[in-house]
Amino acid sequence: MMFSVLIVDDSDVMRGIVRKVLAMSGLPLAEVFEAGDGLEALALLIKHKVDIVLADLNMPVMNGMQLIAEMRGIPALATIPVIVVSTEGRASRIEDIMKSGASGFLTKPFRPEEAAKLIVEALGAQTDGRHREYPQESDF
Repeated sequence: MMFSVLIVDDSDVMRGIVRKVLAMSGLPLAEVFEAGDGLEALALLIKHKVDIVLADLNMPVMNGMQLIAEMRGIPALATIPVIVVSTEGRASRIEDIMKSGASGFLTKPFRPEEAAKLIVEALGAQTDGRHREYPQESDF
């Protein structure tokens, strides 16, 4: 089974890094969509079939928490897993994010294998066996 992913981040650079991590993950990817904020993400989610969302918290127009709330209120989007990717690292904040309906949390900077593990867990998927070697000490 091929998976479609939506990366939501107001930083072009961060979206590119997450795209690279996905390419390294070994997951069978059908399409990777990108959005610069939550409102743009909702429009893409309504138009395209997406299996998982990787969303930043702090974005203009509609932030990551607002995006999750909107998605959970739309039956067609309510079950799509959302992994939050943020610099927020406080345990209480992460707990709030998870209670809001997030499926996982990645603290920036993160290692590629951390991202791949969370995606696989959230999707209940297996990699395609083409798992790439990750740089030893590189954080994205």
